[in-house]
Amino acid sequence: MREKYGANERSQKLKYHCQTSGRSLHAQEIQFNDIRTTLQALIATYDNANSLHTNAFDEAITTPTEDSVRRAMAIQLIINREWGLAKNENPNQGSFVIDELTELVEEAVLAEFERIAERGGVLGAMETGYQRGKIQDESMHYEHLKHTGEYPIIGVNTFRNPKGDPIPEKLELARSTDEEKQSQLTRLRAFQSERAADAQAMIGRLRQAVIDEGNVFEVLMDAVRVCSLGQITHALFEVGGQYRRNM
Repeated sequence: MREKYGANERSQKLKYHCQTSGRSLHAQEIQFNDIRTTLQALIATYDNANSLHTNAFDEAITTPTEDSVRRAMAIQLIINREWGLAKNENPNQGSFVIDELTELVEEAVLAEFERIAERGGVLGAMETGYQRGKIQDESMHYEHLKHTGEYPIIGVNTFRNPKGDPIPEKLELARSTDEEKQSQLTRLRAFQSERAADAQAMIGRLRQAVIDEGNVFEVLMDAVRVCSLGQITHALFEVGGQYRRNM
């Protein structure tokens, strides 16, 4: 950021969040997904991610259940509390393969930045559907490699279970009932009603922070205590506008 865009010291202190790959979750042999997620979580931890989301193994087919979420959380807990290397910063620093991969990723990222800049920056590229197209192209490329077998995936396109894909005895498909939906709406209205006075003042403070180019995130941390997501979103739309794709 400093060398490419002349970023100041404060902007270089941006913390980052990492999430394990949803693409690597497969409906076949879904129990294997936890293994893939564990390895991805290790990489994120070794890279000193400030925040980490580990996917649940059954997200390939449904909304995670309480049990699968607990297993996903256990992955992080075991890495951070039991796995010794995770207690040391940069355990892989200095190894050839890590340095080489870092160089390759950095080169690819900078090349992508250049392509976006050539299209008028992030907003300009969005107008032409560049980002959406890239995501679709990459997804199509991945699916092609998976179906042809060029990219081997254990239990999916190679080393298939000779007894067929095992089906869990009980697989809960999470679906909200109408009663649950109405309950959420009722609680939302009650939340907004109870905090109406504080919310109005907070919305004004949030708008002003955006106009003054202040620390919006700091204000958001206070705003979520008295404002709903919809109220915050509409306040930001009022001062910053709402993006609309050109058709």
